[in-house]
Amino acid sequence: MDRTKEAIRIGIGGWVYEPWRGRFYPKGWQQRRELEYASRHVTSIEINSTYYAAQKPETYARWRDAVPDDFVFSAKAPKRITQSRRLASTGGQVDAFLGDLAHLRNRLGPVVWQLDRNAQVDRDDFTTFLDLIPDTLDGRRLRHVLDVRDAAFVNADYVAIARARGMAIVHTDSPDLPQIADISGDFVYARLMRSRTWIETGYPDEELAAWAALAQRWASGEDPAELPHVSPIAAPVQPREVFLYFISAAKERNPASAMALLSRLGIDTPGM
Repeated sequence: MDRTKEAIRIGIGGWVYEPWRGRFYPKGWQQRRELEYASRHVTSIEINSTYYAAQKPETYARWRDAVPDDFVFSAKAPKRITQSRRLASTGGQVDAFLGDLAHLRNRLGPVVWQLDRNAQVDRDDFTTFLDLIPDTLDGRRLRHVLDVRDAAFVNADYVAIARARGMAIVHTDSPDLPQIADISGDFVYARLMRSRTWIETGYPDEELAAWAALAQRWASGEDPAELPHVSPIAAPVQPREVFLYFISAAKERNPASAMALLSRLGIDTPGM
C-alpha cells in the first residue's frame, strides 16, 4: 500500500443499527461481535454513543481490544459539554471525558466537538473553551475536529481560530448543514450525508469516483478550490491524513458506501 493510501481512512458512524443485520452483518451474526465485524470491513468508525452518554473506561478498553491493530476510532464529545450555555465552564467535564477516552490508547483518532445549529456561538466563550482542550493525552498527541453548525459563525474568523490551534474543521456534505471545506489542520475530516436508499452502494458510481479523487487530493496535500471555502487564505500544501465517514441519510446503505469507496481507492481491509 502506498503512503497516500495509508493516509486515508474510510468509515461509518457507529456500528449498532438493526437494519444492518442481515444486510451488512451476516444473517445470525452475534450482536456482541458486530464491532469485530465492522472494524474488519472499514478502516475507521466514528463513535456516536459518546455524544449521548458517558462510557465506562472498561467499555473503551473492550472496544479497543475488539478491533485490528491498525484500526482507529474517532469519537464525538458529549453533548452535555458542547451544548453547555457556558462552554468556558466545562473544563472539568472535558478532562473527565478525555481521561476515560484515553483507554482507547493508540486506537484513538480524532475527537469531534459538535456545536449544534440551534445555539448561537459566542466568540469569546468559544475561544476560551478551545483553550481548555489539551493537545496531548497520556503522552499521545490529540487531534481535534470542530463541527460548528451555527451558520452565522462559520466565516473566515472561525477558520483563523481553528488554524491557530491546529484543529480541523469538519467538511459536512449535506443539504441541511453549513458546508465548509477550508483546511485548518494537518488532517482532513469529512462527513458524507447524501446516501440514497434506492442505490445499493448508497451513492452512484460517478459520485464515489469523485470522492475517491478528493480523498487522494487531500492526502497528497491539495486544498481543492472548487469546494466551498469561507477564508481567502488557502491552506499550505502538505501531505495530510484523511478521515471520511458515511453518516446519516440512508443509513442502511452507509457500510456499502464505505466499502465501495475503499475498493475504488484500492485499500484492503482484513475481512473476517
